[in-house]
Amino acid sequence: MGCRGWRWLALWWIHFFLLWRTTDGQTRYSIPEELKQGSVVGNLAKDLGLGLTEIFDRKLRVASEAGKQYFSVDAGKGELVVNDRIDREALCAQSASCVLPLQVVVEDPLQSHRIEVEIKDINDNSPLFHSKELSLKIAETAAVGTRFPLESAEDSDAGSNSVKSYTLGKNDCFTLKMKEVEDGKAIPELVLDKPLDREKKAVHQLLLTALDGGNPVLSGTTQITITVLDVNDNFPVFDRSTYKISLEENTAKNAFIIKIAATDADEGKNGELEFSFGSRSPSSVLSIFDINHLTGEVHLKGDLDYEKVPSYKIEITAKDKGDPEMESHCRLQVDVIDVNDNTPQIVLTSEPQPVREDAASGTVVALLSARDADTGNNSRVTLRLPRGSPFNLKQSFSNNYALVTSGALDREKVSEYSIEITATDSGSPPLSSKKIIPVRIRDVNDNPPVFTQPSYNVYLKENGVPGSILYSVSAYDEDFGENAKISYSILDSKVQDVSVSSYVYINSDNGSIYSMHSFDYEKLKVFQIQVQAKDQGSPSLSSNATVHVFILDQNDNAPAVIYPSSAVLGSLSHQRMPRSAKAGHLVTKVTAVDADSGHNAWMSYRVAEATDASLFTVSQYTGEVRTKRSVSEQDDSSQRLLIEIKDDGEPVQSSTVTVSILMEDGPHEPILELRQKAAEPSTKTGRITLYLILSLASVSVLSLVTFLILAVKCMKSSRSSGSCCMRRSDCEDYKNPNRNLQIQLNTDGPIKYVEVLGGDMMSQSQSFRSCMSPMSEYSDFTLIKPSSTTDFKEVISVLDASLPDSTWTFESQQKKKTNT
Repeated sequence: MGCRGWRWLALWWIHFFLLWRTTDGQTRYSIPEELKQGSVVGNLAKDLGLGLTEIFDRKLRVASEAGKQYFSVDAGKGELVVNDRIDREALCAQSASCVLPLQVVVEDPLQSHRIEVEIKDINDNSPLFHSKELSLKIAETAAVGTRFPLESAEDSDAGSNSVKSYTLGKNDCFTLKMKEVEDGKAIPELVLDKPLDREKKAVHQLLLTALDGGNPVLSGTTQITITVLDVNDNFPVFDRSTYKISLEENTAKNAFIIKIAATDADEGKNGELEFSFGSRSPSSVLSIFDINHLTGEVHLKGDLDYEKVPSYKIEITAKDKGDPEMESHCRLQVDVIDVNDNTPQIVLTSEPQPVREDAASGTVVALLSARDADTGNNSRVTLRLPRGSPFNLKQSFSNNYALVTSGALDREKVSEYSIEITATDSGSPPLSSKKIIPVRIRDVNDNPPVFTQPSYNVYLKENGVPGSILYSVSAYDEDFGENAKISYSILDSKVQDVSVSSYVYINSDNGSIYSMHSFDYEKLKVFQIQVQAKDQGSPSLSSNATVHVFILDQNDNAPAVIYPSSAVLGSLSHQRMPRSAKAGHLVTKVTAVDADSGHNAWMSYRVAEATDASLFTVSQYTGEVRTKRSVSEQDDSSQRLLIEIKDDGEPVQSSTVTVSILMEDGPHEPILELRQKAAEPSTKTGRITLYLILSLASVSVLSLVTFLILAVKCMKSSRSSGSCCMRRSDCEDYKNPNRNLQIQLNTDGPIKYVEVLGGDMMSQSQSFRSCMSPMSEYSDFTLIKPSSTTDFKEVISVLDASLPDSTWTFESQQKKKTNT
């Protein structure tokens, strides 16, 4: 079996007896280096107490602190396997112990475990000399027993696999011995065993072999060429074989370090010395240190870094200038003292996870660790968070921490935190660094939608176009995403015993409310809409707002004549008056109502056409028709007036009534239109109207009889009087009757209605009194016949719904702008 076969046999043997152990709560495995990819290190799931299903569900993963991912986890078996080639020499050089720390992270809940994998050395490196050939010059006068230090071989392996012995090829003059040095190593020395004779043999060729302690044994060789010199037979001698000095790593450049002293017993050039670094000094030494060739003073010309090289062992050579040259060697050991020149570092072991705003205190957000490349107190790191932060740091082990919540979170106030963690070491002066960890707060549906107003007032003109927008309500939600998406709806309610959805509908996305049809102020003046805003959260939250819709009156109704009653029925109104009437005589009064309200219901009267425009006038505001002058014999006995009634709306609405006036001599009987109309009841009045007609007719007959008796008495007592009264005060009362209309405005929520408590619906020319004008031809009671255009409710509806909630009195006054 060859050397390579023994090597792999040893590797398999070590791997077969793989050891693992748990110490201080940590799991440690031991494996040899150079294992094949996929080799099993240990059953990680079993050692951590995890089931096979938890490996996938909890996302088990391994993070190496060495930077390179040498291991991975077999998700099917829960085994820790080798992921890449492991070269112990590359990782730990010749350190006695080589341990790779690993972080094992599992989620749900987030946990971290520390394991260690010890890398065992195998004998995979042969001893190696720095040079394949060594040249020595030895004077022939060299004494027997003189020792010449040789180059030590280097073996990248550690422990027993490193260099253990040297052998020298067979020769006549030299033997090989080992010299122990302070660091526990042995260096080979060539010992002169017999005197040299340059004349017999000027050059000696020796083979130096280095053997390690592995199994199988590996070796390395170098060729030694010895040139025998003549004459100069004294070597330089150092005052110390080893020099030691300590320097702080922040020592300034060009600083003096030490002076190397040596003497030579020879004289002249054979005693003049030159100092230099050994020929095998590495570039790391030559770039940091410098030696004065004449004085032996050593200076610092580069930067020291304890974290890279904590100690330097420098070989120094002293040569004389004899022929041949004689040289001696000593060692300078420079120990670097650590100073606090490395700031601590904060390393995230796991990325921060979003946190629900209702997360309980102590919820793990992220895992992190602190590191400092310095040593001792300089490497002791403490972490701190800013005051007032709703987070805290919980130390798990060593310099590993968990970032956890420590207070209430509110995404609507702070949606993302930039947590600034400060790491400070214990050096003097202390150094610190900061790391900002972003933590996003995940929204929870904890805020209901909020309307911009608790209630809305909408003023809508009547007779609008169906489908037009009435108003747009708006609500906002402080939550985020689906929790902030709002849909609008109208809660079911009744308007005049009809569902409100028959009147309006709402766009669920933007809150715009649209009409289903046009509105009529005379039928509906105000109604309410309950709008609900609901978010899309789970569970969803909602809030309500009330929309008061006020219908604004438009001038869409013309004045309707309710007196004279004949005009209401569409026929000509006939009136009588004596020829003896003086100026200002009240002929009749035209009374009209307007179904609109406010200014739209303010009416004015004027004579549009007249048989004789100089004889009659009509009051602009009361509608009273009076004589302008006394009637003369030349005036026609039949007069016709066309009276126009206009409202105050925009545009103006108007209607006309024609009054026929018959002038007679002497007393006359009134034309009882009422009885004529009662004989022809409309089919639309119904039985109730018939009963009312009969009652009013009875009262009218009684009033007529009373009037006739009083008229006869008055005519006997005074024929010359233009009016007949039992007392003058009564007549004055007649001319200025007390016409108080008591109307009370009641409210039911935003809906207003009126009650007529008392008063007179008729004109000032009508008075239910026992004293009447002899020229009056009408009863105090007038029947208003229902029609398709006017009824009693329409008369009442002309009152403005916006009047205050109080009881108020209308008093009929001439030339006062009032609709009675």
